[in-house]
Amino acid sequence: MQPADIVYLNGAFVKKEEAALSPFDRGFLFAHAAYEVTAVFAGKLVDFGAHAARLFRTLEGIDIPAPLDEAGLEQLHLDLLARNGVEEGFVYLQVSAGAYGGRDFAGPATLQPGLFLFCEPRNLIGERARDGIASVLVEDQRWKRRDFKTTQLLSQALAYREADRAGAFGAILHEDGTVTEAASANLWVVLDGDRLVTRNLGRQILPGITRQSVIHRLGEDGLAVEERAISLEELRGAGEVFTTSATGLVLPVVTLDGAPVASGRPGPVTRRVQRLYYRAIGADLETRAPWVSPQ
Repeated sequence: MQPADIVYLNGAFVKKEEAALSPFDRGFLFAHAAYEVTAVFAGKLVDFGAHAARLFRTLEGIDIPAPLDEAGLEQLHLDLLARNGVEEGFVYLQVSAGAYGGRDFAGPATLQPGLFLFCEPRNLIGERARDGIASVLVEDQRWKRRDFKTTQLLSQALAYREADRAGAFGAILHEDGTVTEAASANLWVVLDGDRLVTRNLGRQILPGITRQSVIHRLGEDGLAVEERAISLEELRGAGEVFTTSATGLVLPVVTLDGAPVASGRPGPVTRRVQRLYYRAIGADLETRAPWVSPQ
């Protein structure tokens, strides 16, 4: 799929081919920018309040003023979706530190943020969620504040290119013998049949909104989650592996570096997580994901 025709840039809705950004924008020059991606299902924004809270935390952390409050951003998302007729997919938002006609590292004392949004129609519950994905291991070389959702994504982009060259869809990042997360998603493993583990929060990983929602849903369903570092040995020997993210929701990982994960098929715990999350966002399981039902 491609981005929808109408985008929002610095105060105006314009056709995407007409959107123009100054080459002096700090987001372009220094990757001094934050972003968020919010899923859209049945015309509704998924977990928007949590996405907005994370955005404001990132903006404060990288010294960019917020361009709008939560209500203003939410309405902007809804207006963009309505103009493009998008009912399912995602909205991408980027806040840069703005342009001021020059290039210097510090910039002005008070930054004037730039704001860009686009949306894209996408089938969020499709073949990858049903069949699983192939992934590869890649050394994590990102900066130390991975808990901020910034546009410093070169390491992730290179990891995806490495995965693509290997015929895989995703990449799982690791350092010093432990897993951090997937290139653009949080990672989960199932050990000893039903023990669910995901990396604990900290500066090493992004505090995923879908991750947060899944943990909440699992708690309501009586399934405990261990939040701790996962060794590469545990990952390679896991009974199930899956990722969570706003655009992929819950994706099973069925091969790793060309070798099958356990049976090479999505497992029962992954299916349980998918059922819980799909129901939470309002999906009709019979029509959208009949394959998540227990066999």
